[in-house]
Amino acid sequence: MLRTLAVENYRSLRRLVVPLSGLTVVTGANGTGKSSVYRSLRLLAEASLGGAIGALAREGGLSSTLWAGPETVSRGMRSGEVPVQGTRRTGPVALRLGFAADELSYSIEFGLPVPSERTMFALDPEIKVESVWSGPVLRPGTVLTERRGADVRWRDGSGEWAHHPHRVRAYDSILSEFADPDAAPELMALREQLRSWRFYDHVRTDAEAPARRLAPGTRTPVLPADGSSLAAALQTVRELGTGLDTAIDRAFPGSRLEVDDRDGWFGFALRQPGMLRPLAAAELSDGTVRYLLWVAALLSPRPPGLLVLNEPETSLHPDLTEPLAELIADAATRSQVVVVTHSSRLAAALADASRIDLEKHTGETVVAGRGMLEEPPWSWPKR
Repeated sequence: MLRTLAVENYRSLRRLVVPLSGLTVVTGANGTGKSSVYRSLRLLAEASLGGAIGALAREGGLSSTLWAGPETVSRGMRSGEVPVQGTRRTGPVALRLGFAADELSYSIEFGLPVPSERTMFALDPEIKVESVWSGPVLRPGTVLTERRGADVRWRDGSGEWAHHPHRVRAYDSILSEFADPDAAPELMALREQLRSWRFYDHVRTDAEAPARRLAPGTRTPVLPADGSSLAAALQTVRELGTGLDTAIDRAFPGSRLEVDDRDGWFGFALRQPGMLRPLAAAELSDGTVRYLLWVAALLSPRPPGLLVLNEPETSLHPDLTEPLAELIADAATRSQVVVVTHSSRLAAALADASRIDLEKHTGETVVAGRGMLEEPPWSWPKR
């Protein structure tokens, strides 16, 4: 289980170190940095797929995603007595992401590229440092594998450092490039862990949404991130999982979901009390389809190690908040779950969750009511 998420210099997250539990709710007003917390987790997952550089590029590149404020924010700046002003940087420009977990922990640092006239990709950030260590606390004796620049080394069977004969490229993560079970087996274990993480963010429910379309009728234990194959995913839950009919009845009393096979293509409809026929996917409201998406995602018969939901309350009627909260709490018995929401009602309904309330001071995202001395222990590997 992840115990700590650490982010430095990513958008409004100048320095954020937060604890995570089996079920964590991240909440706050609009613009306080909730989406940045969600994106930072996605970037960590992208590193295992070799896609972190591309993901940063889609956000506008490193220069657009770096903390735009001063390197240090004084007490006078926070109180408004002193104007916010830039100061000379004392350290290298870096975007850092990391997490601490019970077994294997990880951090990655992105920096500015070395100027070169030999490439047109001069805006691509470079990976400067990566580190994998055992347990939640980084100490010299717990480091298992580390990468500085192009050099990679790991602990061999005797505990001594061994260096990889090949130099890793500045845009490649060691998680995606090294797959030798004899050399640094922890990289393979960590890579599989991150690749099991699952993210759902503003899945479409409009008239042309993939969720409303017919899809091939094949077993779908994991709902795709775009919501496609929803009918097949719901039928898979019905046959391989538990709780589907209860979740439908809890939200829409007396209703029953029907999945039909049209020459190998599945569609779905909702039969409701008092109606002479079931309502097909195209006839259902956005909120109803949204709830069915969450049913398929949260009751997955193949639960992930980490499930991250970004504003799942979007387009749902307030009456569906309690059924959604019950689904999330149930999913947290099988997976670690992080919910990012601006709904105080959903946050309150998840009464057993640990809660992180974000607010913004002088442009910087902070945890409400918490000082640095109350943070989980965290330190970054040195460049």
